[in-house]
Amino acid sequence: MSFFVNNNGELVSGDSYAIRAGNRAHLYGDGLFESIRVIDGHPINLQNHIFRLLEGMHVLSMQIPKEFGLPFFEREIHTLLVKNGLNAGARVRLSVDRKSGGTYLPKDNGVDYFIEVEALPDNMFVLNEVGLKVDLYEEIKKQINVLSRFKTKNCLIYIMGRLRAQEKGFDDYLILNEKLGIIESTSSNLFIVSNGVLYTSGLDLGCLGGTMRMQIINLALKHNIKVYECNISPQNLLAADEVFFTNAIKGVVWVQSYRSKTYVNRIAGILTDLLNQEWKTL
Repeated sequence: MSFFVNNNGELVSGDSYAIRAGNRAHLYGDGLFESIRVIDGHPINLQNHIFRLLEGMHVLSMQIPKEFGLPFFEREIHTLLVKNGLNAGARVRLSVDRKSGGTYLPKDNGVDYFIEVEALPDNMFVLNEVGLKVDLYEEIKKQINVLSRFKTKNCLIYIMGRLRAQEKGFDDYLILNEKLGIIESTSSNLFIVSNGVLYTSGLDLGCLGGTMRMQIINLALKHNIKVYECNISPQNLLAADEVFFTNAIKGVVWVQSYRSKTYVNRIAGILTDLLNQEWKTL
């Protein structure tokens, strides 16, 4: 936990009781969040994070305060980073919760916001030296619906998936949708590489609309690497040359093995370098 947090615009000690009794995110998961990477003390890709947050608030029928927007959250995050003395690599978690009151039917569709920051060991993105060992999480399937692409505070499928992976000796599990397509991992979007072409699950198939997913797609296309959105099956994994994950904090994370199949990390390494080039001039 950071030494200071931003509780609805007020900087308070991270050791204090910042979330009040009756908080709807605590009681019902009635909220959204964004995980934002910081490089050289600056939050990156913030515009896309805020766009997704506001879109999610609209879908959840939350009242969006008129000041909510890129300049507002840029100031709030910067102030908190400075207060905590963070001027290199860091992680920001920005939460928006519906105001307290009511049970399943809210009494107030207004919102509160909460910002936490913490230092990261690396200022830039670093590709993992040892690839991940993964398998399928088949106990619970993710539903395809209007909420699928947002980071809501209903994360139990990801928590249970990561716990089961740990129990079985895997680094991560792959999440299936209700149609048995492979859509993501417990914390990241999924890409596979076959013959130099990238494939990733489409948003219409239930995967998170990741900000890093979007950036990697744009980077690949910019550098003449073809990308296709499609359904991904276990057979596709077994035929792939590479498999890697993307998320806002870690960037690109390569997978070493899925069952009997092992992978290289050539494209993952290239994309990590391109990603760092995008942000090194901040």
